[in-house]
Amino acid sequence: MRKSTVAIVGRPNVGKSTIFNRLVGERISIVEDTPGVTRDRIYAKAEWLNTEFNIIDTGGIDLSDEPLLVQVREQAEIAIHEADVIVFLVNGREGITSADEEVAKILYRSNKPVVLAINKVDSYEMQHLIYEYYALGFGQPFPISGTHGLGLGDLLDEVVKHFPDRSNEIEDEDRIYFSLIGRPNVGKSSLVNAILGVDRVIVSDVEGTTKDAVDTSFTREGRDFTIIDTAGMRKRGKVYESTEKYSVLRAMKAIERSDVALILIDADTGIREQDKKIAGYAHDAGRAIIIVVNKWDTVESSQDAMNKFEQEIRKQFQFLSYAPIVFLSAKTKKRLHTLLPTIVMAGENHAKRVKTNVLNEVIEDALAVNPTPSIKGQKLKILYTTQVAAKPPTFVVFVNDPQLMHFTYERFLENRIREAFGFEGTPVNIYARRRN
Repeated sequence: MRKSTVAIVGRPNVGKSTIFNRLVGERISIVEDTPGVTRDRIYAKAEWLNTEFNIIDTGGIDLSDEPLLVQVREQAEIAIHEADVIVFLVNGREGITSADEEVAKILYRSNKPVVLAINKVDSYEMQHLIYEYYALGFGQPFPISGTHGLGLGDLLDEVVKHFPDRSNEIEDEDRIYFSLIGRPNVGKSSLVNAILGVDRVIVSDVEGTTKDAVDTSFTREGRDFTIIDTAGMRKRGKVYESTEKYSVLRAMKAIERSDVALILIDADTGIREQDKKIAGYAHDAGRAIIIVVNKWDTVESSQDAMNKFEQEIRKQFQFLSYAPIVFLSAKTKKRLHTLLPTIVMAGENHAKRVKTNVLNEVIEDALAVNPTPSIKGQKLKILYTTQVAAKPPTFVVFVNDPQLMHFTYERFLENRIREAFGFEGTPVNIYARRRN
């Protein structure tokens, strides 16, 4: 099920980033940071009253280069486009300003739920300051203090009330959702068009042409797919444009909704450090992964060259040893026929479940080959193992003492499970637990 998105919008110096950090960093039932993007304090996952949602910060407006209102408008309009609910933040100590009114005009036209939050109301004696803010036309203002954490519970109660009802959203379990992620100009849009056989998305040599994630469903040989094209992710130092920052947000949301993530690498320019960071986002999200080397028509495409490139990929992406590698050209459609079968394989392995009795037979065979180690005179005892989840496959190994499970032995068990059941293309999680 898709998560709702909340945007914090307001003029500079009203405390947007303080509120964002308070929601992300404090224990008001909140949260888990999303790796990578949150370093720029743009995007995080949050939870309130057992409801998970995405939260975005529209801070970081540089007043030195452009007029205030132009930048306020740019920030607000991007956030409005992305958000399901908008928190309009104003400064309770300064009263309503012309910039507040400018943001309010934009929010009026959005036709989206807006919750008005009055920041820097640090004590009960300041409550009387909120009444003038009714004039902004967004109903009841919610006094809060980002510094002291006051009033945030009431604010979030109101925000959650406005989330769209997604209870009727039913995902097709047999459909495979896959996303294309990678640096700008590696050929994501060209590959979308090649797979679909039509010019579904704009193709251009200009970096960053795709500014949004676009879902396209199709059926091939009786199998249903949904392909999600995403804007290219630039490295942190180049994520300076507001639209570029939100392209990263959209890409992260696309990964979140995918079963399989295709990490595109440009054969012509080779592997870049950013390729590994992007792959890390999908790996940390627990998605099945396929490494796709695109533009294979632009380089020497012999088997020897392919072997050398694959060796370099395995060296640079050691944490993706499970990911298959596909070489192709979206432009000429060379080797394109190998991609969809690989996606099906990775998607099925990502959703695979194994029977507990068969799993324990494999573990018993593994113990016979490589008995459990002893640490400080104590021997690890594996009692039984069970699969507790899929997407990705997740196993719990019940033991006498989890502290005795060394990561090398855990890796050994993972390798034995992979050998027995496949799981190519998907990460596998193993957790040691003490049996109660």
